Amino acid sequence: MPQSQSTTTPEEEPKPSTAMAIFKTLAGIAFLASAVTTFVNNGDESEFPRRRLTMVVGDSVPSYMNHVMKDLKDRKKLFDETPPEEVKYWFEYTGPLQKYFYRFSKSRGKADYFEGRDDSGVTSSRFTEDYFGGEDFANFYEDKTESAAQMRLLENCLAMGSPSRPDTSSPVWKEWFAKEGKETAEDRCRILFTLNTVGAGRGTTMIWETNPPAKNAHGPEQWTSEQETAATHLQRNFEEINSMCATGLVAARVQVLVCEPISAKWTEWMDSLLPNCGGQLSDLEKISLGTAKVEERPSPVQVVVVASSKTADTCHNLKSGFMEKRVQDLVLAPPFLGDAKKSKAGNPSVKTTHPDLISSDDHDLYVGLKWTSLVTLRTIGSFLQASADLAAAASSPVNQKAPAQETNADGKIVVLSNSPSSPFLIPSFVRVSYVSEENAKVAKWRMHGDFFHPAAWEICKDSFSVAWIDHSLSGSGGVNGLCDGDSAAQMKSRLEGGDGTSKGNCGQWWVYLTEVQMPTSPEVYANEVTESIVQGGNNQFWMVTERQRREIVKREVCVHEAGDKGSNDCPAPPQAVIPLGDLESFLVNFTPNTALGKKHVHGRRPGYSREKEREHEREMVRERKQLKGQDDIEKALFDYTIYPAALFRKDATLKAARARDVILTKDRNEEAVGPQTVKSSYYDVTITKPRPPVLGWCQAIARKGLCVLYADYFRTSNDLRCLEACGMDKNWAPLENEAQ
Repeated sequence: MPQSQSTTTPEEEPKPSTAMAIFKTLAGIAFLASAVTTFVNNGDESEFPRRRLTMVVGDSVPSYMNHVMKDLKDRKKLFDETPPEEVKYWFEYTGPLQKYFYRFSKSRGKADYFEGRDDSGVTSSRFTEDYFGGEDFANFYEDKTESAAQMRLLENCLAMGSPSRPDTSSPVWKEWFAKEGKETAEDRCRILFTLNTVGAGRGTTMIWETNPPAKNAHGPEQWTSEQETAATHLQRNFEEINSMCATGLVAARVQVLVCEPISAKWTEWMDSLLPNCGGQLSDLEKISLGTAKVEERPSPVQVVVVASSKTADTCHNLKSGFMEKRVQDLVLAPPFLGDAKKSKAGNPSVKTTHPDLISSDDHDLYVGLKWTSLVTLRTIGSFLQASADLAAAASSPVNQKAPAQETNADGKIVVLSNSPSSPFLIPSFVRVSYVSEENAKVAKWRMHGDFFHPAAWEICKDSFSVAWIDHSLSGSGGVNGLCDGDSAAQMKSRLEGGDGTSKGNCGQWWVYLTEVQMPTSPEVYANEVTESIVQGGNNQFWMVTERQRREIVKREVCVHEAGDKGSNDCPAPPQAVIPLGDLESFLVNFTPNTALGKKHVHGRRPGYSREKEREHEREMVRERKQLKGQDDIEKALFDYTIYPAALFRKDATLKAARARDVILTKDRNEEAVGPQTVKSSYYDVTITKPRPPVLGWCQAIARKGLCVLYADYFRTSNDLRCLEACGMDKNWAPLENEAQ
């Protein structure tokens, strides 16, 4: 078992990859047929555990959803008792009034703050105090009476993870994970977190040259700005990981990548934050003074020095892409990077990297993240569920053959051009940040009203499209398609019992990234040197299961062996997708919250596939003198990208609704503005007419990630009220229908 000490990996200079490519390829819906051969047939299906769902929930409401039903009752009461002239949109937004402390006043001895409600549904290091991803997730996973529902995460992990299971009778496994009074420990979801710490510091000082925060110190904890030190963000991430182990579902290991050896006090500090994962509390003060030695024992934390004295400067250079490449190499571990003798077989399941590296062990899920990103059990569970959904779609009989041609209401065959360009789909993430009032330039800019809304800066409206994937719903028991097999008839009957538009269509809508994500400097340059392993994915926060890792490695081996001949005969690279109904779970908080308001490098900004059109629009504004004398507004509109989370969901929803409206409209009026046959119940409303309570209730459920957390209910019950908000209504709502 690896010890809590530094290890140095073999050196390799990062090679610049090809320049960022516009891969917005318009492909037909036939990508699913190819996905089957790419994702399923390449592996031994019998290796992975699989169970079948035998029944649908029906009309019963699980006890863990009582508070959700109470929320609907309260919303209806509020709507009924509020005078019509006062009802606007405000009643849709709920949640506690929160305080954000942004500046400490020494003269007054307290911090300044402003109040508001974060209704975005994004898990925030600033506003979300509960671990796991929010209050709903904390209550769900801490409730010992709902173990059956909680097992969905573990079942998905085992189905998508490694077929090689750990020895749960080993002394270390029992010491770390056996419950008190029991001699054995159960199997868990083995997750490896590979943490990129380059750039972490306290002010201008490298963080490893400072002291870690004191643990269990007397008196109140000292207030620190969220921009002052990276230690607060590291601490929050380690505490989140520790809470995952506390559920009994996760066995976590953390691989901390550094450019140079670091002090033992930091290693022991990180280890002490993971008591539920096998860590232990150490006397950091004595270790720092040299009066106590570091105990030689197994640790869930491993510090890996990824650079030598010759490459240390390159490693510290945030534009070099050096650390991003090291994270990819350690996680993927392609055979050609390790032992030459072992690598000849080219078996992606065999890792040839150094055996002392914990990344060389078997894991079920791999998380590559930079210290600036926040990881929670919500992101883990949503990624595993989305991965199981895509695997269920690929193995469904309906997708084993060429798809039927789509015919519109006029009887004409329609060629779809809004599908992913790759058959290999991997759920991916987008980073979001809040406005920071510690930045003087942004302090004057307050978000709308009392709502603090996170926004992306690496994508925009032109960076993605949407596609409906049939049978992309998996039930309990791992990769277990709900739309075929034993549950197919029940699901069809359930869906046909709605408003008549679904017609039994079983599946869900997916957002797929058609452009490379474009951060600001210096990360944009690092991404050009070391491209993301997934097209449209995020290089600073990404996940792959063991099954997905093997498929990626197969392609990398093919590309490596092809060499200068080209990789045209190799499988297509994986493409980034996000389930529309669980969008906010894939929006990861950039914890320092300093990303917004920064200008992108010219030619390297989101929406680059429409750069010429954007410049034309800017020229038209200048010619019409619409912003004469308002240079600041012009720059804000065209030079900066701030894409709020709510707008992301709205744009994606309307793209999906309009795509179906084109298909379902007979004698379509091309000059008409807006929907003609079907609409989004939530977004296609008049400004003067308030939305009914159920719509706001469903929207809040979807934003908070409850469509997946309570998947047993929202996917199999007869309650179809939130089908649209959860992204599972293919044909949306008829235009003539009024929302209830």
